[in-house]
Amino acid sequence: MEISLSHIAFLNIPGHGHVNPTLPVVTELVNRGHRVSYAVDPGFVDIVRQAGATPVVYPTTLPTDDQEWPAGMAAAMHLFLTEAKAVLPVLEAAFADDRPDIVVYDIGAWTARLLADRWGVPAIQFSPTFVAYEGWEDDMGDLIDDEVRAFYAELDEWLAAEGVSIPAQTYVSHPDRAVVSIARSFQPHSESVHPKYTFVGPCLDDRAFQGAWEPADDRPVLLVSFGSAYTNEPAIYRRCFEAFGDLDWQVVINIGKFVDPAELGEPPANVELHRWVPQLAILAHAKVFITHSGMGGSMEGLYHGVPMIGVPAIGEQVMNAMRLVDLGVGKHIPRDEVTAEGLRSAVLELADDPAVAERLAAIKAEIRSAGGTPAAADVIESELK
Repeated sequence: MEISLSHIAFLNIPGHGHVNPTLPVVTELVNRGHRVSYAVDPGFVDIVRQAGATPVVYPTTLPTDDQEWPAGMAAAMHLFLTEAKAVLPVLEAAFADDRPDIVVYDIGAWTARLLADRWGVPAIQFSPTFVAYEGWEDDMGDLIDDEVRAFYAELDEWLAAEGVSIPAQTYVSHPDRAVVSIARSFQPHSESVHPKYTFVGPCLDDRAFQGAWEPADDRPVLLVSFGSAYTNEPAIYRRCFEAFGDLDWQVVINIGKFVDPAELGEPPANVELHRWVPQLAILAHAKVFITHSGMGGSMEGLYHGVPMIGVPAIGEQVMNAMRLVDLGVGKHIPRDEVTAEGLRSAVLELADDPAVAERLAAIKAEIRSAGGTPAAADVIESELK
């Protein structure tokens, strides 16, 4: 089938775990001759432009990397709705004289389906996390408390006011078409997922914009990183000093922006502290990864065949950590149960377990045969009219 060259709009939220997975796909589409516009907060303009897209800049209302997200599900969803209300008129004006031919949107970009419908163009979700399956609502029932139900009622009111008749939960969780950038084996009940969801695995490139990284020597490498938003954990970092200070490993800890290195004390000689690290480059060499179990980092770890210890901060990360355990490629330690002894034991057990290595090799092979970036671009092109 011959594909006409088109204007493709990406609508996202300003988070590395949401933006980074889309960037290789943007570059692939641009290389195929399409024009890509990317709605983005000022903090992401440079990397979006480097990927080949034209930034459509808007001021976000969401927490940035310097701010922490709320822990509750309802509180987080309220932030997405506030963002949608603020962004909608900005994007309508920005694209008024340059309508896209298709909208590709993140799970948190709640204006996207509404705008695509108004413009009369297809919309395809780009999901960097789990998607709905048959029985999803029943399984999620414990998370739907009175606050969440009240929120869905509020979202229904806003959608109705904007001319959308789709129920709120369907609007948020059930797209018409989706690219899913996780391993199919990582998806719970993958056999019950509708065919409209296409699993392409993580879409990764060399992230050259983040810089290179090489190990200091031939010692095993341990990476400790809780992403960008959930790094205010000085007690855990000190427990890492205690757990790994006498191991003959190179230990790299991303302490983020919230912790003053001085309050941690002097790190052991084999431990290095950083405000930020080129995570993907380090994982190419890592023996074990201690992570908050964000989906982006989890997929990067699996892509490189690295066993993981999940120390999650919020509910969706708990689900990811438990999934690593279910697949036999990781361990889960709740944040309030972290001890030096537990960390050390978990790292050494994972590093020395041949069965874990075998399972990781199988998932790594699955991911690398799933299609990744080219497959994602193929799905997007298939929806072009």
